Amino acid sequence: MTLLLAGDLGGTKTLLALYEASGNQLTCVARERFISAEWPNLGPMLKKFLSDQLQSGMSVEAGCVAVAGPVRNGKAVITNLDWNIDEKELASSCGQKLELVNDFAVLVYGLPHLSSEQEVLIQAGTPDPAGPIAIIGAGTGLGMARGIKFQGGLLSLPSEGGHREFAPRNADELLLVGWLRKELKLERLSVERIVSGTGLGLIYLWLEHCGGAEEQYFLSDAAKAWKELPPSDPGRPDLPALVATHAANGGPLASKAQEIWLGAYGSAAGDLAVHEMASGGLWVGGGTANKQLQGLQSEAFLGSMAKKGRFSEFVSNLPVKALVDSDAGLFSAACRARVLAECR
Repeated sequence: MTLLLAGDLGGTKTLLALYEASGNQLTCVARERFISAEWPNLGPMLKKFLSDQLQSGMSVEAGCVAVAGPVRNGKAVITNLDWNIDEKELASSCGQKLELVNDFAVLVYGLPHLSSEQEVLIQAGTPDPAGPIAIIGAGTGLGMARGIKFQGGLLSLPSEGGHREFAPRNADELLLVGWLRKELKLERLSVERIVSGTGLGLIYLWLEHCGGAEEQYFLSDAAKAWKELPPSDPGRPDLPALVATHAANGGPLASKAQEIWLGAYGSAAGDLAVHEMASGGLWVGGGTANKQLQGLQSEAFLGSMAKKGRFSEFVSNLPVKALVDSDAGLFSAACRARVLAECR
């Protein structure tokens, strides 16, 4: 039996798990949730988890921990926790081979191994088995990563493409950009300012500013509080979720906001597919994938994704899937840990 350690470290919570590898199957045999701020660093947390879960004679072959932030030379700084993490120190203290990977880039390692319960097809296509793959995901921000296949292996390349400048495609987006620059006091507007959960809320604020419909009476108070209260305030409404709910119920202003958001999201997804020539397939993940699954299957998203001029046919023929497993980060870390164990 091969045991693997998988972790998904965030500023609020950290998930640690043990997976059993048997052939091509990975089975989670232990899982625990930790409040990150209650620990001085990741090392003591790992030691506690392993001491609680490993029985006499059991050992972990390798581990991978996904971290919310960039990883450089095996080191990561978790800003919200004031943690400095070094994978060599962690490996030494835990007695195993261990690797740190950015929490979005790690998803690439899991994509080829997903089951039908973990992903949903949103556009049929024919993948190139040897071609690059890519994933994009809107959540608090906009994550991107790509994977390059080589000699039967897979290399994940992190990206900060969500911070590239947003290019408006139509009159609505042009007006939206002008308002956001003024409202947020920005000279430059990144893609993730619009293509993110926060972006959906901002689009709704802009539509109210332009003059709303009868729905304004339902969401205007929540929109005002969301705008004025800091994100850390427990009383701050979840405006993006409220907008999505009202859109699902046919609210005109919320439906318009979601249509604009899905169009910008689809365009960003198509840009990534072209930029990486992701002939092996494109995935859509992030915190909104499950909540916006119907929207991702709509013409608003897929039509905008495919409008890439001379590369429209290329994008239209790509298989595109939504990653809907909430534990995809842990699973993908386990997939990477399995590769590390095989390389020992």
